[in-house]
Amino acid sequence: QVQLRESGGGLVQAGASLRLSCAASGRAFSSYVMGWFRQAPGKEREFVAARTWNNTMTVYADSVKGRFTISRDIAKNMGYLQMNKLKPEDTAVYYCAADERYSRLATLYASWGQGTQVTVSS
Repeated sequence: QVQLRESGGGLVQAGASLRLSCAASGRAFSSYVMGWFRQAPGKEREFVAARTWNNTMTVYADSVKGRFTISRDIAKNMGYLQMNKLKPEDTAVYYCAADERYSRLATLYASWGQGTQVTVSS
């Protein structure tokens, strides 16, 4: 399995932008679908976005569509989540994840990072 580590979280004001990074090591990152999930206190882990291993398909949750952009640089073994026009309801711990196949379900992803906190104040 690929090992993942997120970074780039922080405390920002509503309307600001933030870019999260996901560094991959181990098995070739190009062999995996990359997903981003988030989990707020008292809530289940929810799907945010995913991008296929060959960059042929991207999928976004309705709540972030038009504001967030998922991308990856396979040569650098890096994945990214660009978050614009942040809202207080975006506050959560954000996780990058990887698996062999695309899914919106967190339980189907085999590899996870440790999470990075994103807090958006109003």
